[in-house]
Amino acid sequence: MATDTTSPAHPAGLRESKKQETRELISDHATRLFIAQGFERTTIVEIALAARVAKKTVTNYFARKEDLALDHQDAFIASLARTVTGRRSGESALAALRRAFDESAAAADPVAGFSGPAFARMIADSPTLSVCLRGLHDQREQALAEALAAAVDATPDDITVQTAAGLLGTVHRILFQRIQDLTLADRPNEEIAGTVTEEAARAFDMLEPALGQYAVA
Repeated sequence: MATDTTSPAHPAGLRESKKQETRELISDHATRLFIAQGFERTTIVEIALAARVAKKTVTNYFARKEDLALDHQDAFIASLARTVTGRRSGESALAALRRAFDESAAAADPVAGFSGPAFARMIADSPTLSVCLRGLHDQREQALAEALAAAVDATPDDITVQTAAGLLGTVHRILFQRIQDLTLADRPNEEIAGTVTEEAARAFDMLEPALGQYAVA
């Protein structure tokens, strides 16, 4: 009799799929409530009721209420460092980050700031989320510093590494906010992408004399 050698892994796959579905369900209901009534005024209990799960289920999947609203934060924190680590042969960190930003803008990537007007307004109207977002920018810059340090065989606290990470991180922070501001002004994504791509070129050009040959792969 034939034996199905894939069957032991099948239940585990189903469990993971179910967990992901539950996570997305909770996140979707939370976002809807945050947009409708504001982040600060929405409770975990309300989110649990809307998603038809226990309050403990919500907190098991999301340790903080902020995590429900900013559910791309891991990808956001890692984005610049990942670009530097994966830069092409002969490509500097600056060149890789320029290229990656242009690609993100063309794709209207939420991680780059293309969130839609309702979501952007939710963040802008919430002191808690605004502070959290600033913290995520700081964490992203620190992750970038670690990637740059590895690229040039230095320590993350090296002054040159810190300066390079600060300059590159600041440009990305400004561009992210620019995308948010244009989104709040109800500009369509295509127009926003065109505007910030042109502005990014000018911003990155300012860094070229200092960082054009820094951390070349």
